[in-house]
Amino acid sequence: MSLLARPAVATRAAKTMQGLTRLAGRRSDGPGSTATWQARFPAYPRDAREATVPTSVAPAPVTIYAPPAGTAARPPVHVNFHGGGYVMSMPEMDDALCRILAVEAGVVVVNVKYVVAPQHPFPAPTTQAYDVVRWVAGHGAEQGWDGGRLSVGGQSAGGGLAAAVARQSLEQDGPPLALQVLHYPPLDLATSARDKKANITKPMLRPWMADVFDTSYVPDPRLRADRLVSPAGASDTADLRGIAPALVITAEYDLLRAEGERYAGRLATAGALVEHHEVAGADHAYDSKDDEKARASYLLIARHLRRATAAPGVS
Repeated sequence: MSLLARPAVATRAAKTMQGLTRLAGRRSDGPGSTATWQARFPAYPRDAREATVPTSVAPAPVTIYAPPAGTAARPPVHVNFHGGGYVMSMPEMDDALCRILAVEAGVVVVNVKYVVAPQHPFPAPTTQAYDVVRWVAGHGAEQGWDGGRLSVGGQSAGGGLAAAVARQSLEQDGPPLALQVLHYPPLDLATSARDKKANITKPMLRPWMADVFDTSYVPDPRLRADRLVSPAGASDTADLRGIAPALVITAEYDLLRAEGERYAGRLATAGALVEHHEVAGADHAYDSKDDEKARASYLLIARHLRRATAAPGVS
């Protein structure tokens, strides 16, 4: 076991990373600042408001992005979960994605600032994520969206949470989900990152990062096989028929590519795979740096959302 895989050490490392991220975000012109993220793709306007969703874990701050004027009075709604290894709280990273989806898919986008580890380890984030989605489904009339035309999605850890939300909805007869969007998600924390292979020598994700993230999120290794953590793990063999339709996006060079592929195959077997799309020549979190590839993937997601959440009788 590496030193960083020990819970006490991983916790200290995770909190240090969180502190450094907060400091970087305070620089108005820094690469991690809110202003920098909001400056991407200026052709897509930002019409957003802040709100707080009550949950059984803790109140969840959300940013709600409105579609363009002239969209249906009660448009569909998409709940987005950001990435960050279940440790970094960075919903602002997805500002461009949320703006593009609101415009191109004609949906309200609810971008969630969920609780993160080590302060809130598993199952707190998965529970809160599902609580938020249930709230969104039930409060459409007062909020101005159609909670009956609902989808979920996320990047990296956020994709893992979206998968967990879809699983909980299946098991608990929860809100019907028109689509789950899993964008380069971690879906097998039961397998050590040192046993995962990437298609390049130095992928963006390194084993030491997994030691910090995975140990902070799920300190007990035995719990990493839980179906809400590792639905692509070997121990989860439940029947997934009836789970929400899925768009799975993987990146060619990503250390997590294989588990995304495995889960896509499992969803296909259950009749729930809409599309598995691989981004060629891309590594994990490629969309945070490559505008061309980001735009292409975001437009792909928007097309799927528009089809999945179309009003009855509209193709």
